Amino acid sequence: MRLYSWNVNGWRAACRKGLRDWVKETGPDLLCTQESKADPAKLTDEESRLEGYGSCWAVAERAGYSGVSTFSKIPGQTSHAGLGIERFDREGRVVVTDCGDFDLYNVYFPNGKKDGERLAFKLDFYAAFLAHINQKAAAGRPVIFCGDVNTAHQPIDLARPKENQRISGFLPEERACMDQWQQAGWVDSFRHLHPDEARYSWWSQRTDARSRDIGWRLDYFWVHQSLLPRLRAAGIATEVMGSDHCPVWLEII
Repeated sequence: MRLYSWNVNGWRAACRKGLRDWVKETGPDLLCTQESKADPAKLTDEESRLEGYGSCWAVAERAGYSGVSTFSKIPGQTSHAGLGIERFDREGRVVVTDCGDFDLYNVYFPNGKKDGERLAFKLDFYAAFLAHINQKAAAGRPVIFCGDVNTAHQPIDLARPKENQRISGFLPEERACMDQWQQAGWVDSFRHLHPDEARYSWWSQRTDARSRDIGWRLDYFWVHQSLLPRLRAAGIATEVMGSDHCPVWLEII
């Protein structure tokens, strides 16, 4: 089973730039998109569908903001939107898919760059999400979660760590939250398999950073440690264009 996650920076824009052709060529079993900025109720069937896939969307109350969607070509899977926490769910940040013997969480984690209030919201989301998935794991339900985490965890995960130590996305308190994920038994699949590889998944469009590969690794697949024996591969599809992010992927059995 190959799973993909991609912050598309606007569903309709990504479709105009070739997302559907990429899906046909790649054939992911599940595709998780973030920052869809769209409401399927306001799209035509042709605009909202991927041929051969079922879908579930989480939509923000604020139009044109946030949003995630999960597409699956595996029959019989069920999905729902939200964590069950209203202050977070109103921003359309989570879709949960029952994959049989594990749950897949497609998550667009908040960005904390705007101001201190949004940084506090981001840290609150991190804490609430960790408590939620820990509870699942403690009940014997393995979880994989993926998406745009909006934080580079270690210095290897961004091109210029020294220059960004005081910037949201690489603040000590944000990175400490990811340390807590590791301490609780959650594993960054790419870093687990590629401990010394400097690869990025987001580049600023304002500075033409992608052509120079001055990027950040903000997009992840994290797996519960109980699923490690099933982990076969993980990667970053830097060759795929269409957004300021590129897709990341995970292969499990």
